[in-house]
Amino acid sequence: MNISRLDNQSSVLVDIKDQVALVTLNRPANLNAVNQHLRSALIATLEQLNQDPGVKALVLTGAGDRAFCAGQDLEEASAVDWKQIAPWLNAQRAMYQAVRDLDKPCVIAINGVAAGAGMQLALCGDWRITAPDARIGQPEVKAGLASIVGSYLLSLHVGLTHNTQLSLSGELVSGQRAYEMGLVSELDSSDVIGAALARARTLAQHPETAIRLSKQRFRALTQPGFDDACTAGIRAQLECYASGEPQTLMSAFLDARARKGTQQ
Repeated sequence: MNISRLDNQSSVLVDIKDQVALVTLNRPANLNAVNQHLRSALIATLEQLNQDPGVKALVLTGAGDRAFCAGQDLEEASAVDWKQIAPWLNAQRAMYQAVRDLDKPCVIAINGVAAGAGMQLALCGDWRITAPDARIGQPEVKAGLASIVGSYLLSLHVGLTHNTQLSLSGELVSGQRAYEMGLVSELDSSDVIGAALARARTLAQHPETAIRLSKQRFRALTQPGFDDACTAGIRAQLECYASGEPQTLMSAFLDARARKGTQQ
C-alpha cells in the first residue's frame, strides 16, 4: 500500500517518510476529540499501515498545538441512549485495539491535552513523548462516567495511589508530572513531534520479527485484563447513563460552551 498524505478534510492524515508513518488525528477545531468518523478512519488507517511492508514504525499525534486528543466528542456522547451504549463502547474498544494490534513500534506524540479517551489511546501505544507543560488525565468522572477502561490502562503503568488520584479526581496533570509517574517515556520541551519521529526512526531499524514477537507477547499478557475492563465498562456506563448524570452534565457543558461562543 502506498499512502502519502490524505486530503486535509479527512479525520485522519497520513504521511510516510523514511519508513515511518506519521498519523495525525485531524479535528483541531474540536481538540481532536473522538467521534464516529475519526474512530472509523483511525481503525482503517492503522490496519492498512500494519500490513504495509514499507512502514516499519508509526507516530500518532494530533493536529495543531492545543491537543493530542481531548477525549470523546461530547456532542456524540451526550446523544447516546442506553440502547446504544454497548455498540458505542465496542467501537471505542475497536479503536484502542487497533493501536494494541500494531506489530510495529508506535510512538505517541502528545502535543497538548491528552484526556479521557485521548489518554487511553496514548496508553495503548509503545512510547509516549510529551512536553513538560502538556496536560494529561482521566476526567471521565466529571462527565458522570465511571473510570473503568481508563483505570485498567493506567494500572499497566502506575500504582494504585496515582491511579486513584487520576481516576477519582478527574484532574489533569502536567507532562512533567506524568513523566515522573511513569505515564510517558520521555519529555521534550521544543519539538515533540520531531522527537517522536526521531525515536520512531530508531525503532524502525530493529529487526522486524523480534519487534513483532515482543509486541505480541506484551499484547498476550495484557489482553485478558483489557477485555475484562471493556466488558465491565459497558456494564458500568449503562448504570451511569441510567442515572441520567452523564446526559445532564454533558448537556450543561455544551450549553455553556454555546453561550460562550455567541458572546465572543
